[in-house]
Amino acid sequence: MGGGLEKTQAEFRKFSERDANRLPDYYDRIEAVADVLRDLSIKTPPNPKQGIKALMGAALQAWPIVKKGNQVHRDVYDLFTKSARSFLDSWFENEHIKAAFGFDAIVGNYASPDTPGSAYVLLHHVFGEVDGEKGAWGHAIGGMGAITQAMQQACVDVGVKITTNAPVKKVMVDNKRVTGIQLENGDVINASKVVSNLNPTLLYKKLIDQSDLDEEFNRSMDGYKSGSGTFRMNVALSELPDFTSLPGKDVAEHHQSGIVIAPTLDYMDQAYIDAKNYGWSKQPIVEMLIPSTLDNSLAPAGKHVASLFCQQFSPTLKNGVSWHDARLDAAECIIDTVNAYAPNFRNSIEGTMILSPLDLEEKFGLIGGDIMHGHMTLDQMWAARPLLNYGDYRGPLKSLYMCGAGTHPGGGVTGLPGKNAAREILKDK
Repeated sequence: MGGGLEKTQAEFRKFSERDANRLPDYYDRIEAVADVLRDLSIKTPPNPKQGIKALMGAALQAWPIVKKGNQVHRDVYDLFTKSARSFLDSWFENEHIKAAFGFDAIVGNYASPDTPGSAYVLLHHVFGEVDGEKGAWGHAIGGMGAITQAMQQACVDVGVKITTNAPVKKVMVDNKRVTGIQLENGDVINASKVVSNLNPTLLYKKLIDQSDLDEEFNRSMDGYKSGSGTFRMNVALSELPDFTSLPGKDVAEHHQSGIVIAPTLDYMDQAYIDAKNYGWSKQPIVEMLIPSTLDNSLAPAGKHVASLFCQQFSPTLKNGVSWHDARLDAAECIIDTVNAYAPNFRNSIEGTMILSPLDLEEKFGLIGGDIMHGHMTLDQMWAARPLLNYGDYRGPLKSLYMCGAGTHPGGGVTGLPGKNAAREILKDK
């Protein structure tokens, strides 16, 4: 933390001396819980069907929490049961400071900061770690595609064959065992194991015949909840945003940070209420990242690209209205919102990519625009992600595995669902 903590405290003092003084203790307490949950995130959840073995596994995974002491026990309980507002009210008095932390509670979460359990989502976003620095998130030089290109190269180096532009029509099943896949062009690929990183609903409701699955499993999957209220925009800019609170178009520290437009928890709550009533927020929550301030490979000299992660936008609109018809109006609302804080923003836009919740579903398979592959609620976490009895990366069909964000420990660019699943696949081999 070092100088970073001191600088944050200095900014907090502009709003509340008390909150600034409480910040180090808050960080320590959150980090103590995050440490425990990081340890949990790299382990395979127990499968209740395994009886005594599952009980022993659960006890072993809970032991790091047990031995931490009563303070951590209380903090874990609060984070898993309270709303983000209730939790933050117990720490801070200033509404802007509470909002700075509360934003993490609704990222990718179609909910209000008043929703019970939203405090856990706040914690989930401090799991990040880059080169051993806890709580940090990194930027991939060249953009996120650089990560998948590196993965591709690592696979090719060891002889893996990668096929793209090959949509899958169905998973083939014979006597409760997966035998391979059939592509939309009719080609059949036989396989001793099939591993899916799709949203579980796509896998089990679109690619597998319902008659190949037990009735109770089908019923349970019908209740799996997805939909995050996310609207994404990527914009090409002729110049950097000139914020009224921090004026200037030259690259500054705030341009290289996450810029969040959501001044209070009430603002976030109203955004959710608007989305429920009207389809999208009249004043949306916007997180702006400008990666070209860190990576000059992303834009021509003197120009920039920015991504706008926006909430709350209902996964589906009322009265049969399609997002395809409403997406431009919603985008204008987002631009107006940013322009209110950086008045040169609208005129600096040279190009846009607009991705409504429906666009995210159709282009990327994110049901309801859900970047987490399913709600990050307690009934869909740990051993119950995606469903109880199937939290150990194995599906109800033999030779079928799951490795995506719809499995433990959930969404976020961590690689942990894949790493954990790979360990179980090798164990079965």
